[in-house]
Amino acid sequence: MTKQFKLIIFDWDGTLMDSALKIVTCFEQAASDTDAPYPGDNAVRNVIGLGLGEAMDVLFPSLDQTDKDAVVDRYREHFLHLDQTPMVFFPNVETGLAALVDQGYTLAVATGKARRGLDRVFEHTQVGHFFSASRCADESGSKPHPQMLFDILEETGHDKDAAIMVGDTEYDLQMANKAGLASLAVSYGVHERHRLLAHKPLACLDSFQSVCSWLE
Repeated sequence: MTKQFKLIIFDWDGTLMDSALKIVTCFEQAASDTDAPYPGDNAVRNVIGLGLGEAMDVLFPSLDQTDKDAVVDRYREHFLHLDQTPMVFFPNVETGLAALVDQGYTLAVATGKARRGLDRVFEHTQVGHFFSASRCADESGSKPHPQMLFDILEETGHDKDAAIMVGDTEYDLQMANKAGLASLAVSYGVHERHRLLAHKPLACLDSFQSVCSWLE
């Protein structure tokens, strides 16, 4: 085990789970349902990782709060009930998480999801037991604010020098930098490699198996 790091904090969407297509599809349907101006697939992909409220401000800046709330309601309805776009783990995630726990690492999740959404996906995937702590955007503030990392450090009892953040967006890496944590970037998610490298992660890796190998 890498002696410097004891706590590994993972982003969820785009890092552990391949959920970008579902998120994009649900935003597109929500905009259509409410006659909101859809900003395009690339714009939606760009905000994956932010809290839903912050994402709405970026995607629909011309809407008033009532109209934004209507889009959010329809987005949640599609995401939770109507849309059938599959969401699966990236290759080797489940076996990799188990191996990291076996090696003695403490694992945590810092995500732009709401608590209800993370608990739902934990229940569906049956991987929640791997994680000793988790924080969501509706509990600690949206990325790139560092509060969720501070909360995870406090809950797990680890010093920031013993923790590393793993994510696929610049929001993850900005959050880590603001909290004084090291970071690893993954290139298979939603933000391009050059955007990730601008925030100086220790490495930018092309698969989850590579993440595990780097940590081992």
